[in-house]
Amino acid sequence: MIQGIGASSGIAIGKTFVLPNWEWDLPEQKIDVADLAREFDRLYEGIRTSKSEIEQMKDELREVVGTDESQIFDAHLAILDDPVFMNEIRGIIQRQYKAAEVAVKEAIDHFVTMFDLLDDDYMKERALDIKDVGNRLLKHLLGAPEITLPSDTQPFILVARELSPSQLANLNPNHVLGIVTYGGSTTSHSAIMARALGIPLVVGLESKLDSQTEPIQTGDMIIIDGGDGTVYLNPDEATIERYTALQKKQREDKQRLRRIAGIRPVTPDGKEVELAANISSLKELEVALGSGALGVGLFRTEFLYMDRIRFPHEDEQFDVYRSVAEKLEGRPLIIRTLDIGGDKQLDYFEIPEEDNPFLGYRAIRICLDRRDLFKTQLRAILRASHFGCVKIMYPLISSVEEVREANSVLAEAKMELDREGVPYDRQTQVGVMIEVPAAVHIADLLAEEVDFFSIGTNDLVQFTLAVDRMNEQISHMYEPFHPALLRMLKITVEAAKRAGIPVGVCGEMAGDLKALPIWLALDIDELSMSAHSILPVKERLLRTKQSASRELLPELLNCRTSREIHQLLQKFMEGVDKEQAASSGPEETA
Repeated sequence: MIQGIGASSGIAIGKTFVLPNWEWDLPEQKIDVADLAREFDRLYEGIRTSKSEIEQMKDELREVVGTDESQIFDAHLAILDDPVFMNEIRGIIQRQYKAAEVAVKEAIDHFVTMFDLLDDDYMKERALDIKDVGNRLLKHLLGAPEITLPSDTQPFILVARELSPSQLANLNPNHVLGIVTYGGSTTSHSAIMARALGIPLVVGLESKLDSQTEPIQTGDMIIIDGGDGTVYLNPDEATIERYTALQKKQREDKQRLRRIAGIRPVTPDGKEVELAANISSLKELEVALGSGALGVGLFRTEFLYMDRIRFPHEDEQFDVYRSVAEKLEGRPLIIRTLDIGGDKQLDYFEIPEEDNPFLGYRAIRICLDRRDLFKTQLRAILRASHFGCVKIMYPLISSVEEVREANSVLAEAKMELDREGVPYDRQTQVGVMIEVPAAVHIADLLAEEVDFFSIGTNDLVQFTLAVDRMNEQISHMYEPFHPALLRMLKITVEAAKRAGIPVGVCGEMAGDLKALPIWLALDIDELSMSAHSILPVKERLLRTKQSASRELLPELLNCRTSREIHQLLQKFMEGVDKEQAASSGPEETA
């Protein structure tokens, strides 16, 4: 077994096709000075052809995965227009008298090496984009054919050193059972597209291999689990049978869960919890609504700003927000204002290099510093509020002053719209994310300033425990069920309840089945999660009593270790399952 990183859930079993690496036969001789103009013409023609190809792929992909995911290729188009990248190529041709293809290859290697040396996952993913665009340009300059996949209809599991978005765009999901890459991350463009296409994906195998592990060859039998990242190379019959049964069970579970999509999420003793979705695109919204989501508890607007060459205009943002609001047909839509910085960078907005970017210039801090950008977004959100139940949420709040300053910008935006005669919902609610320990300890003060809370458990755990969950050396210390976190959740919810405002959860813990008794015991009003978590959470909610969860809470709060909390929650869940099995008829249990 090889332990990789699960990047797109699902199990795939089949034979492999190993994608060959790009290899180019480049001319060694220098060009004559008289041929410089011809080389520039060849370069520009290659750029035009590459752009045309990328535009065509973008249009074709839009029909499959939606507009937002297809905009990944806007970044590729931007690279071909990037003056720094193009000047590097032109300089090599003009000063060193090298052929256009040689200049392109040297420019690719220069920028890829530079980005790979940076300790930043986002920049490493941009290096892959440059390599992808550069290889496409090289292909046209050399007249080389595309690396083609098997042409027969036998499905296969694709194995690659790296997989670029354009290579993934050309895959037929009906033929590709799953994908394994030696590099990559869960936040790469390829991972985003694989999830949109529903293809199981395991990444990051390279760092997990040792000298004793045989390389994967075309035709090898392989099993991959895109959920937990496990890979079995040439497994024995017993392992194949075990995973075939797991694969069958996953399909059956999906079919069974679809039957409860239309049922209201109410516990056996009458506690209703709004199960909402975390989304970043209209495509994700469609999946969420199909899973019975009662609204959107977190719309990550930063994805409207990424993979572009400039900030989105007000009308562009308004069109997206309005479309989501209209599609929700009156169900709530909580729009989180721009949350960039940390691990989310914009190519066209320079953020000074920081030793601790997660503790630095990001989220609401950027918005309050760049009020022009902030007000543009707030105007777009307010305009969209005329078309549905839209709410505004500020991220990374750590003080009352920040809330008041943000609200003053909101007030300015409202006055401007009033002067222009633009309609909006004057009762638009404003909330904050509780994701900084300081916000927890002044939750009672913040509750007097806003209409609702939403607990962002990802950053709250990270900041509370001083653990970077992306750091492999200490990621095992990232423990959502830490006793300290449980106490902070209790403080936050009690402050909200005293002030009479609703409180939700929008971090990863919202979709964690084991955490459900905690949310019921604390009397959480809303849980917002990824679309694929909604039905499993609803199924457990329908059989878990709030009264029993409340009886469990004092025991959980008395636990001294995370392990004790895990054990108590596991025992509780087993008891719920036994009670359900005892009360179900033979057909229902089967």
